[in-house]
Amino acid sequence: MSIRDTSAQDRTLTGTTGTGTRRRRLAAIALGVGGLLLAGWLVSAWSAGARSYDASRLRIAEVVRGDLVRDIAAEGRVIAANNPTLYAVAAGTVTLSVVAGDQVAKGDALAVIDSPELRSRLAQEQATLASLEAEAGRAALDAQVARSAARRTLDQAGIDHQAAIRDLERNRHAFEGGAVAAIDVARAEDDLHKTELALAHARREYELEGQGATLDQRNKQLVADRQRAVVEELQRQVDALTLRSPFDGQVGQVLVEQHQHVAADTPVLGVVDLTRFEVEIRVPESFARDLAPGMPAELSGAGSTWQAEVSSISPQVVNGEVIGRLRFAGEQPPGLRQNQRMRARILLDTRDDVLMVERGPFLEQGGGNHAWVVEDGVATRRSIRTGASSLGAVEILDGLEPGDRVIVAGADQFGSNEQVRISGD
Repeated sequence: MSIRDTSAQDRTLTGTTGTGTRRRRLAAIALGVGGLLLAGWLVSAWSAGARSYDASRLRIAEVVRGDLVRDIAAEGRVIAANNPTLYAVAAGTVTLSVVAGDQVAKGDALAVIDSPELRSRLAQEQATLASLEAEAGRAALDAQVARSAARRTLDQAGIDHQAAIRDLERNRHAFEGGAVAAIDVARAEDDLHKTELALAHARREYELEGQGATLDQRNKQLVADRQRAVVEELQRQVDALTLRSPFDGQVGQVLVEQHQHVAADTPVLGVVDLTRFEVEIRVPESFARDLAPGMPAELSGAGSTWQAEVSSISPQVVNGEVIGRLRFAGEQPPGLRQNQRMRARILLDTRDDVLMVERGPFLEQGGGNHAWVVEDGVATRRSIRTGASSLGAVEILDGLEPGDRVIVAGADQFGSNEQVRISGD
């Protein structure tokens, strides 16, 4: 038995086999070209943005043209324009005469501070004043006695001078009649000269004595006046131990307990003037430079609106905010209460027909010098120039056109890229 080979199964290939090979080559080439196109598309996508960001995490606003109203809206609270706090002028025990909420009139005693030390000092200084006033009185009396003695000496010198003049005249007449010698006339002339000197000295001593007595009296009186000022100040402090209401109003917060011992300069209680209220507001630091006293404002609350004006702006920034106060322009509305909430609106100015976009964090992040503009799913960083801004919008001076879509919030995550891709836009 013989074994057959496979020669009977072999067939000669015809030209159709070469055609299939070419087709496979063409398919491979087409696949390669498609891969290159896909790679090119991926490269172009990468060049448009290294990373892709979800549009839902961004806030995009459209640039529009309209009227920009620059105003400031803030929440405010009603406060008393005049609400002083009364302090203890000396250490002592406090006796309260009122409680928080009591109505008081001007001059009413609200509390009394018992300070034995201050009252003792007042008594000591009053005794010292009495002693000094007695010394001043004694100095005035001594001045009168000294002037009287000097005057007596002056008067005596004047009488002696008149007597010497008459004696000289008598001796001259007697000499002319031959009744006395020439030596007597000469002696009378010497006596007259002595009395003239004595009179001159007496007159000078009288003037000096008067000046000296006046100076001593004045010094004593000045010492007494100084002591009187000390006593008056202590008396004022003792009177101030009774805390009195400076105006008609209401007792605010009482800061001490009944019969509590307090140190000097300790706040005791506050008084509120119910006839003068203002509204305190807090505005962002960026708007503080635009505010000025006298600007018109509007206050609203409980369904009513009142006209007001800015009364003061604090020069101090606290936690990025500035405190301002608004005063009612007309009559104060009735029924206001301390710390009552009100809405405030301050109109700065209105700019007609300006290019603007919604205000957002992009303004602070870029310093108003650039913005991210979205077009065909790609956000591009663009240089801009901004102008005035309000709480809701900012004026665009250059770099944007109406209809441009700007990322106003969320662009801080783009880093230093110039272009990024926005997905889901």
